[in-house]
Amino acid sequence: MQRLRQPAVAGTFYPSDPERLRAMIQGFLATVPRGGTPPKAILAPHAGFIYSGPTAAYAYARLALGRSQIRRVILLGPSHRVAFAGLAVGSWEGFETPLGLVPIDQQGVEALLELPFVQTLDLAHAQEHSLEVQVPFLQETLEDFSLVPVVVGEANPVQVSAAIERLWGGPETAIVISSDLSHYLDYTAANKADRATSNAIEALDPEGIGDDSACGCLPIRGLLMAARNHRLRGETLDVRNSGDTAGLKDHVVGYGAYAFT
Repeated sequence: MQRLRQPAVAGTFYPSDPERLRAMIQGFLATVPRGGTPPKAILAPHAGFIYSGPTAAYAYARLALGRSQIRRVILLGPSHRVAFAGLAVGSWEGFETPLGLVPIDQQGVEALLELPFVQTLDLAHAQEHSLEVQVPFLQETLEDFSLVPVVVGEANPVQVSAAIERLWGGPETAIVISSDLSHYLDYTAANKADRATSNAIEALDPEGIGDDSACGCLPIRGLLMAARNHRLRGETLDVRNSGDTAGLKDHVVGYGAYAFT
């Protein structure tokens, strides 16, 4: 029997019913303009779908342009529940959501484990929503693909960048970074902070991403280092916050969608 990473936040962050989930994602994607260049990497938010789904759709609509060639996705997100040093992979063979099963790229996992700061730590993955909420979007926008899920703990950008470089590959490999932006500022302050973060992302400036800029600041910094090394271009696709979607405006969480080509 396969060891599967079971859904932990289905029914809370997104619908557990496959038909409702698929309809919700397709509804988000239907509102997004199409076009552009297939990206090597995207950055998408990871809140409940009613909050961040409209923004995430911008990133995934762009990723869908590469659906015929992308066969492996390297997915990195921050740890929200478990403290640990470095980066963590899991011991599972597949990643399950209400939309079905995505196989884990075991060769990719083993390649990462050759790095001294990468460990196998199922506990870091078991309840982590930052990775899980991206997978249904991937299932709806790509064809056949395998996944390398990575939770980023107490790491530095050089380590994250080294992990990304390890699995950079060619057009068959895409990189997805999971991160929200500012947290619990008022609406006006959040817009200002998130504009500054977007400017740093477009400039591929990891030093411009502060600890308070995004909950996934470490994965973002690592991606920006790798993107700069490969002469990619960062593009802001959409920025909004929970005050624009399904929340009040006094304490909001920021969401951004970005593509790197």
